[in-house]
Amino acid sequence: MDKIDAPIVEKVTYDNEVADHLNDVIDGDVKRHQLLIDYPTVYLIYSSDKKDSYKVYVGETNDIERRTQQHLNDDSKIRQDWKDMSESENVQMLVIGHDHFNKSLTLDIENQMMLFMLGVPSVKKLNNRRENEQNDYYTSNEKDEIFSKIWRKLRQIDHRLFPIEREIRDSAIFKASPFHKLTPEQERAKEVIVDTVIDDLMKGKTGQLILVEGEAGSGKTVLLSTIFYLLSHLEKDTVRFNSDNLKNFLLVNHEEQFKVYQDIIHKLELDNSIKDTVSKPTHFINNHPKNGPKADIVLVDEAHLLWTQGKQAYQGKNQLNDILDRARITIAVFDKNQILKTEEYMAPDEIRKIEEKAREQDNLIMLTNQLRINAEPQTIHWIRSLTEKKIITNIPKDKKYDLKIFDDAQEMYRQIKKRAEDDQSGLSRILATFDWKYNSKRKPEEGGNWMVTAGNLSLPWNLQLDAPRSIKGSRKKLPWAEQEQTLGEVGSTYTIQGFDLNYCGVIIGPSVKYRNGHIVFDPEMSENTNAIRNRTLGNGKKVNVADQLLPNELNVLLTRGVNGLYIYAVDKQLREAFLKAQLGILQ
Repeated sequence: MDKIDAPIVEKVTYDNEVADHLNDVIDGDVKRHQLLIDYPTVYLIYSSDKKDSYKVYVGETNDIERRTQQHLNDDSKIRQDWKDMSESENVQMLVIGHDHFNKSLTLDIENQMMLFMLGVPSVKKLNNRRENEQNDYYTSNEKDEIFSKIWRKLRQIDHRLFPIEREIRDSAIFKASPFHKLTPEQERAKEVIVDTVIDDLMKGKTGQLILVEGEAGSGKTVLLSTIFYLLSHLEKDTVRFNSDNLKNFLLVNHEEQFKVYQDIIHKLELDNSIKDTVSKPTHFINNHPKNGPKADIVLVDEAHLLWTQGKQAYQGKNQLNDILDRARITIAVFDKNQILKTEEYMAPDEIRKIEEKAREQDNLIMLTNQLRINAEPQTIHWIRSLTEKKIITNIPKDKKYDLKIFDDAQEMYRQIKKRAEDDQSGLSRILATFDWKYNSKRKPEEGGNWMVTAGNLSLPWNLQLDAPRSIKGSRKKLPWAEQEQTLGEVGSTYTIQGFDLNYCGVIIGPSVKYRNGHIVFDPEMSENTNAIRNRTLGNGKKVNVADQLLPNELNVLLTRGVNGLYIYAVDKQLREAFLKAQLGILQ
């Protein structure tokens, strides 16, 4: 029997008669009056100008009648968003009450509602303007259960505005949202970074570098997204910050992550005052002359993807240095084990120089917790040993994490499909090392698609199958893994880096072998020209760095699975070693 009662949710028209509308639906019920009028409540105000396109405001209050009048009569005079809302037709209000609501819990539910609404595809604009993350309090352990009960009730009112919870949780925009509750490690990093930024702005410093390092899954993207959201709401004080209007930018070289940030910035209306708030590094560098006005704050996600040599439209020598020359403060997140291309390659001494620059300014921050992989420490250690130490040990027992080795690639794909089609398992896809030919600009000469063939399995590489008509128009906005047709494709590091899957099936191709008790990488068997071609160093010397980049490729693939990792190896000796490790008999 449930210990926590169901919430009360009432839908009323949003206008100056909200109090009367509420009293009408309460209809003399003392309990409902208490929960909706007397107690703290959470509320949503929303309008829809066209089908599947909503503008939403999320709030909480101790006095719903007074707060509604404030929005209608005061806020609409000084804020354009409230003016637009008051003038829109058919604006609705949802008022949510619960007998366990106190101030802290309503603030947390409000924050959770912002987190979820940001991930709803039909929500085009979302407003709140507060960060309400709460520390522990009485009834804090009830938040998730109460929120799920609220969400199910809201779905009954409008399933387009309130989709299935699992669908939202699986979305990339949800996972990168600035409304997640931060871990203590992330919270400390956030406070240090924001305090440093404010101090540097007030002192008029330039060329400052804040470097955040952490492995895949350590929470770098959520931290960066949260910081960008907070900095976007800093007071535009010309005296305090030595700027007439803070100019903040978010840069990322990864196409799929770029789409996600664009969506977040647009929905939260953080792009009103500055053109190209989110952009690619080359675009930012080319549009900000070195000797021109400096940007105030530039945040760089996946800084390990920045180019360290000229390429295409970029004529410089190092994108990070060029960004530092054009910004007062640069905040960059970095993981040397996710450098994948020769044009991104940085020699160990170059990495040390960047770290030393940040350390000299007391701005080097390390994230050490593994937040993506929901596994015991020994399982995470097992995965790390593959790419860092290049050894295989017996697979540890882990009740939390589904780590499984397959002798049949077709069976692994069948299991991944089963997971993907199960609402409880959620987002699941097949990935592979880049060991099969692929060209995004043309089809194979013999026709058809570029294929990945492993054992008795043959599937097309990513970004080749046509999207269903239902999502074709929005395909460009959706990350690869969230498009339903991609369950029939194989993803690469270039489509999955920066994202996670609930269950991940990895085909380890012929470039990864097992010889004399160690994993070895064979560049001649790789089709990843970005990793295996020579790199020209600053002194003109050509070197091959595939022995560093190919392990990074494997590292990215093996760290995508939140709840499970399935592996099939093409190399027979590697596959046999994995199978023995699964049985616990590997010597």
